[in-house]
Amino acid sequence: MNTLNSNKTGLVFGIATGGVHLVWSILVLVGVAQVLIDFILWAHMIQLPYVVGPFSVTQAAILVVVTAGIGYVVGYVVAIVWNKVHGV
Repeated sequence: MNTLNSNKTGLVFGIATGGVHLVWSILVLVGVAQVLIDFILWAHMIQLPYVVGPFSVTQAAILVVVTAGIGYVVGYVVAIVWNKVHGV
């Protein structure tokens, strides 16, 4: 079984989670986020009173940086656990 590089795995997870939240921030910026969340909830037969707030550059940056950091840590830990479970 292949050994996972903890740093590279952390970067992949961090880029993926940060990237998803960057896309969400862009959807809020262009005004599509509320329509998207309304559709997702409707498709899941859920009725919740969620309202997407106005775009804020500061909040968007914090969202992307924090989620990317958490993603990195999760990926790093996943690689360590993977390597230990697979005896490498």
